[in-house]
Amino acid sequence: MPPERAEIAFTHASWAPERTESYERLEFLGDSVLELAVAHELYARYPDFSEGRLAKVRSHVVSRASCAVVARELGLGERFARQTADLQPGELEQLSRNRNVLAALLEAVLGALFLEHGFAPIERAIVDAFSGRIDYAQTTYVDHKTELQEALARAGKQVSYVVLSTEGPAHERRFTCAATVDGEQLGVGEGDSKKAAEQEAAQQALERLALPRPA
Repeated sequence: MPPERAEIAFTHASWAPERTESYERLEFLGDSVLELAVAHELYARYPDFSEGRLAKVRSHVVSRASCAVVARELGLGERFARQTADLQPGELEQLSRNRNVLAALLEAVLGALFLEHGFAPIERAIVDAFSGRIDYAQTTYVDHKTELQEALARAGKQVSYVVLSTEGPAHERRFTCAATVDGEQLGVGEGDSKKAAEQEAAQQALERLALPRPA
């Protein structure tokens, strides 16, 4: 990609004179590029999977934790750490290892590559980079509720779940549930069961709190 676009893709918002000159806009674009590539691959690879199961696998594959793993494998943190910034070397190194920063870098790079080459030429490379995450997600049950409960317990906190709404006939119910921590609503999820909706709410809470989670 052109040097000027690469520079933006590796520029943290705190370094840029304007937030629009940081990686955040490219991150926004790259998020959609990644979701489309993964959704297309899952749809083709698993013809017997239901919409719900496809959505569950995709959700894990494109999660910030998963993106951070791929970013580390691609050495994006090291590339980021070579940027010139008004930070002490230790601070820059710590920032380059931050999960949320790594995930943002990965999505920003995908956004930049999309602008440079379009979707078709980069789709296969994206799928190859996330192939291990796809295999992991579809063979491992990701229990977000347990992850959230255990992570909060280490901080002396608890989570509670509340049903916000129930829609549809008895044979086709849709539930909306919220995960609440210390009286604050941190995640909202939907599903065809309360359990599924609570799982999605717990995942959102984990992402929002940036709590340590299994890779």
